[in-house]
Amino acid sequence: MQEKTLDVVVYGATGYTGKLVVEYLLNQYGKGEDFKWAIAGRDQDKLNNIIQEFELGSEIPVITADGNDIQSLETMVQQAKCILTTAGPYQLYGSNLVKACAENGTDYVDLCGEPAWMHRMIEGHSEKANQTGARIVFSCGFDSIPFDLGVYFLQEKVKSKVGNTANAIRGRVRAMNGEFSGGTALSMTSTMASLKEKPELIEILANPFSLANGFQGPEQPNDSKPQFDEKLETWVAPFFMAPINSKNIHRSNALLNHSYGKEFTYNEMWIQGPGDEGKAAAELITKVNPLENAPKPGEGPSKEARENGNYDILFCADLDNGSSMHASVTGDLDPGYGSTSKMIAESAICLIQDCADLAGGIYTPAASMGSKLISRLEASAGLRFSEEN
Repeated sequence: MQEKTLDVVVYGATGYTGKLVVEYLLNQYGKGEDFKWAIAGRDQDKLNNIIQEFELGSEIPVITADGNDIQSLETMVQQAKCILTTAGPYQLYGSNLVKACAENGTDYVDLCGEPAWMHRMIEGHSEKANQTGARIVFSCGFDSIPFDLGVYFLQEKVKSKVGNTANAIRGRVRAMNGEFSGGTALSMTSTMASLKEKPELIEILANPFSLANGFQGPEQPNDSKPQFDEKLETWVAPFFMAPINSKNIHRSNALLNHSYGKEFTYNEMWIQGPGDEGKAAAELITKVNPLENAPKPGEGPSKEARENGNYDILFCADLDNGSSMHASVTGDLDPGYGSTSKMIAESAICLIQDCADLAGGIYTPAASMGSKLISRLEASAGLRFSEEN
């Protein structure tokens, strides 16, 4: 196997989110003096435009690779320690790349929120990744890092204070300002289309434990309709990202040898406020498609809009004695683009620089990088993980 001379290759660098990753790496890590990175995509002219737009010069290598051309993917992954891919939907463009990384011992991070495809990749490539040492980590953006690591962070706090983890955690989105990703919208559309061809996939999408390596845990709290959270004294509404976040959190628990417990339950909802106004808002949000006005893939909000965005997520651990412990995760940019581009970049770097002892396999952010990634995100990516009273 040839020497991997590049630390990270940004695949999909010509897309909207890919450009944000390029901009972040350039500003944070320079032109490859100590950290060797490259850009890649299928269109050479567009790649050349990126070189010119960001004045990358000859210091940043350019690799042409197409998701449907196995040989070009092999050539790319054999040069890299880690492939960072923003080229989704992954069920359309990602399968060959995961296979190539697994077979060549190359680490991989993406922004995937497509559980049926993730299930197929886990079944098809886990054994090979374990053999070659490839560490493959899905969902390294807003879905599902703040949620997956938020639960992990709170469980560590609970364990340090009471000696064991909590059997139940509630995720509650307090604020989220910014546009949703056009890629997220297209991924959901592609998932719906795949259901028409393979209706059996509904079982994977409906089961919160479908990514938990065959483990089937207890029935989970219903988060599909508005309800009153009595402990927080507020109305909450279904959160459209809960189905993927919940699956990743239960997979983390399975990969962490059920450190959250085999009876662990989790639900995730959106805070709307108290009283009749909160109830009305919670009922209204169930009738609105949050992705209806999402940008088209390849498009996104202005720099000003990204910088004016933010999010704030509360996690509540319900303890055996009836009390609760709380923690929050906040981000200082819009979730779908600005914050996501930083999260995936730091995930790739964390994997290759901080996780030398991590065996090959297919992981979640919490199970693979945990506290190491939290430290990086707080230092460089504008996230804050805080214990609350």
